[in-house]
Amino acid sequence: MRRTKKHNWLRRYTGVYNRGINPRGFHVSQIKFYILLLPLTAVMLLPIAFIFSNAFKPPDELFAYPPRFFVINPTLKNFTDLFSMMSNSGVPISRYLFNSIVVTLVTIAASIFVSSTAAFALSKKRFKLKQTLFTINTVALMFVPIAVTIPRFLVIERLNLLDTFLVHILPVLAMPVGLFLIKQFIDGIPDETIEAAQIDGASDLRIYWQIVLPMIRPAIATIAILTFQAAWNNAETSTLYVNNESLKTFAFYLSTLTATTATGANVVAGQGIAAAAALIMFLPNLIMFLILQGQVMSTMSHSGLK
Repeated sequence: MRRTKKHNWLRRYTGVYNRGINPRGFHVSQIKFYILLLPLTAVMLLPIAFIFSNAFKPPDELFAYPPRFFVINPTLKNFTDLFSMMSNSGVPISRYLFNSIVVTLVTIAASIFVSSTAAFALSKKRFKLKQTLFTINTVALMFVPIAVTIPRFLVIERLNLLDTFLVHILPVLAMPVGLFLIKQFIDGIPDETIEAAQIDGASDLRIYWQIVLPMIRPAIATIAILTFQAAWNNAETSTLYVNNESLKTFAFYLSTLTATTATGANVVAGQGIAAAAALIMFLPNLIMFLILQGQVMSTMSHSGLK
């Protein structure tokens, strides 16, 4: 009876029936959110629009003053010049692309496994120095990659990983942000669920595989995107640790190709090739995010619920 009176009151004074504070459909009260969020969305989309626009600019628009944000006379010449230079490379372009694909896929799988198993242990297991280890991981979040370049090089040299395929994978497996995010997700799994599975005789491996992993899929998707971006765009490893040209990645190849052209005799063509290469490197990141963006939104909303 009380619930019926409440609904009647809502219908009488607001014209909304059973909508609550977050109505499923559109309501006039939501206009204020669109007024605020649509301009912010447009600003956030500007970098993406610039990458696409810049890749199709002819030389006169690339060097126009004042600079133009959007292309007026789009052309494919930047891409044809880029592919023409690729065909003249000493090492087949397919080799660089193959290396990047293998490195990216292996790194994603291995990073998810390492981060999720470590997070499971730190969240649901009891052992000495547990809090200390997690604190060290949290402190590691503050270090930017360039700050650890020299220590990383010394460790890689001591492990004899220089000029090997594993140098692309092993140094990036331990992602502090991945461990932190997944642990926060696993903390939300009730201890009673884990204890009930243990009473039924489930091993730690079975609990991890059949209970924990299905419940942290949004966090795994987020880590997959972050790892994909780090591995796919990584040209630093090929520059610092690899001398064998057949072991280098597609990101290194494009960065070297565009840098050589941009500093050579034909600087104008080099800028166009660099713009086209930037779009080619960006597209896989965008596609990856669009595929998994629903899971990422779930991760962000879950991070504020404790």
